[in-house]
Amino acid sequence: MSTTEQRDRIASGLGFIAALDQSGGSTPKALKLYGIEESAYSNEAEMFDLVHQMRTRIVSSPAFDGRRVLGAILFEMTLDRDFNGKEAARFLWEDKQVVPFLKIDKGLQDEADGVQLMKPIPGLADLLARAKAKGVFGTKERSVIKANNAAGIAAVLDQQFELAQQVLEAGLVPIIEPEVDIKAADKQAIEAELKKGLLARLDKVSAETPVMLKLTLPEVDGFFDELVAHPSVLKVVALSGGYSRDEANARLARNKGVIASFSRALTEGLSAQQSDEEFNRVLEASIESIYRASIT
Repeated sequence: MSTTEQRDRIASGLGFIAALDQSGGSTPKALKLYGIEESAYSNEAEMFDLVHQMRTRIVSSPAFDGRRVLGAILFEMTLDRDFNGKEAARFLWEDKQVVPFLKIDKGLQDEADGVQLMKPIPGLADLLARAKAKGVFGTKERSVIKANNAAGIAAVLDQQFELAQQVLEAGLVPIIEPEVDIKAADKQAIEAELKKGLLARLDKVSAETPVMLKLTLPEVDGFFDELVAHPSVLKVVALSGGYSRDEANARLARNKGVIASFSRALTEGLSAQQSDEEFNRVLEASIESIYRASIT
């Protein structure tokens, strides 16, 4: 795989990044929204088989390819599975021209100081090496901020940038994701503190090895313009964060230079019970709407 070609696609291509990285904690809800109840599986292995079938159906659809989807974020277990008989990451790039990313965090710690830090990531070096060998371009790692606590926000960013440096040293591009809870009462104040902290740390990152940012759609339109323009930022992407697809698209379209990296909003309306024709039609409409919001 050409890392340079993939980097150029993320930096200047038109489209968005699909988040297909539902983990153990979020998979039951994702399956339920897809029309599969918890009674349909009796253990975690069966659950992950079902969600892999959902992901396979999405990436195999004629609606899903590099014309509008720049990248896709995979769950670690997906890395070792196949899409249509080919390793997942290689299928994305070689068959769909979609740049593969990998979710590397292991979930969240309990809340403290208004935030949830990432849990430790045992075996990180081996995971990064395995991802690189399988053709993964970058990683994604998520924390959550729930209150405007300066110490908590600083702790999130310190942890994120320390991990990002390890990812860069492994030859991959990190997506730093300090998610702001959309239900936070002081969301706008959190975003101001967060941006200040991001800019201070980005100034210490070389433009030769840029990072990516995945952020909650802001309350003030254009609030991330300085981050979008920063020489050490390859791309700013936005999570849907619980907003409906229509609301997320509307907010995204008002923030120039930011593209989508939606999960639930991408799969909204898809169902295991749909025929392939109906499934592809709904996915086509979803991808087109997110694409349009990302390039507006």
